[in-house]
Amino acid sequence: MFSASSRRRFLRSAGSLLALPALESFGFRRFARAAAVAPPPKRMVFLGIGYGVTQETWFPQTNDVGQNYTLPEGLAPLARHRNDFTLVQGCMHKFASDPHGGSTYWLTGANPFGATGKSFHNSISVDQVAAAHLGRETRFNSLPLNGSEPNLAGPGHGQGLSLAWDASGKPVAGFNSPVIAFHKLFSAEDMPLEQRQKMLLDEQSVLDDVLEDARSLKRGLNRTDADKLDEYFAGIRAIETRLGKEQRWLGSPKPKAPLPEPGEGLAGRDEILIMYDLIVAALRSDSTRVATFRQPIQHLLTSLQIKVASHDMSHYHPGGRMEASQKRDLAQSEMLATFLDRLKATQEPDGSSLFDHTSVVFGSNIRSIHYLDNCPTLLAGGGAGVVLGQHIVMPKDTPLCNVWLTLLRGTGINTASFGDSTGMVKELRG
Repeated sequence: MFSASSRRRFLRSAGSLLALPALESFGFRRFARAAAVAPPPKRMVFLGIGYGVTQETWFPQTNDVGQNYTLPEGLAPLARHRNDFTLVQGCMHKFASDPHGGSTYWLTGANPFGATGKSFHNSISVDQVAAAHLGRETRFNSLPLNGSEPNLAGPGHGQGLSLAWDASGKPVAGFNSPVIAFHKLFSAEDMPLEQRQKMLLDEQSVLDDVLEDARSLKRGLNRTDADKLDEYFAGIRAIETRLGKEQRWLGSPKPKAPLPEPGEGLAGRDEILIMYDLIVAALRSDSTRVATFRQPIQHLLTSLQIKVASHDMSHYHPGGRMEASQKRDLAQSEMLATFLDRLKATQEPDGSSLFDHTSVVFGSNIRSIHYLDNCPTLLAGGGAGVVLGQHIVMPKDTPLCNVWLTLLRGTGINTASFGDSTGMVKELRG
């Protein structure tokens, strides 16, 4: 049996190790009273969409700046959050020259030919700089999610090798499946994958293993914390249920589909939504404070019954390809709005929300087609203290790394520079 202090963080059994949200009943009440001294931790989330956007309907007009700008058609599903995100135009990576490089340099801004004698070079990504600082007190320094599509670095220019890169310029291994990510977060490390999958097939839950410890824990909780714990467990079980349903169907033959099969398991829109749920669960349980997600765009198109290939769609022109690109934009905006809803609905011990302490970046290193300037950049959340509810247009070719530097410093990471940055974005600091 664990002590009260250890139970603040984990419930454990022979088969499971379950991180817990912060509960004021076990010491967090005094932290809430002293919030000015010990506020909830900062978090950062980077959501890479690859392939760019439909520039005609995603970006506001460049002369329509400030708080009262007209929200473009492609961002319409985000209307309920318009005061809680800011759009930044005019930024790019000065060394970007290969649109087929995908998202490889989105978070690094590196010069691919910057190392003598090497045909490929990368540097540390902004999420990993943040992870080195924010990940000191969490089980996982960062949570790199790559989506179910294969890593691409050749023609296709949407996905790239990875979003997360270490200090040596090597890709950080990520999780390509929500099942694997889920068990990495919530199952004991010594449980074989086959056993984890069998638990899903048998409709078992990681919660079953810790039920007795959870009952004992709840006897020491106040009503607010008991409700919070029930809500947290319900969220984990909901994720398990959705994953388990997919696992049960994996071995069953499928009818011939009118579209190319996206692969086994969750794919496209369903995969993105459950990955969003996993990110919220990981942040809420303080398993990690930094996450990246390279989204599966081709699988998203397939799940939307779009027959245009992702690469062809990015080379759109008026007609079917442009309509596909616009439909993709709307779906991404709808899912992002849902993600922001969930961050806002998740309460911290001091009464604030997870959204209030999380920086969310949604964007791409490519505008559309082969254009590498004016990278789509949407910033949300209160984690870095940036100005929200604005449309900001920077001078042409402003380093995107200036935005990354601004976020790092706003999160309390006092790095002198990042990538090819030339300074902070003062417009984001108010």
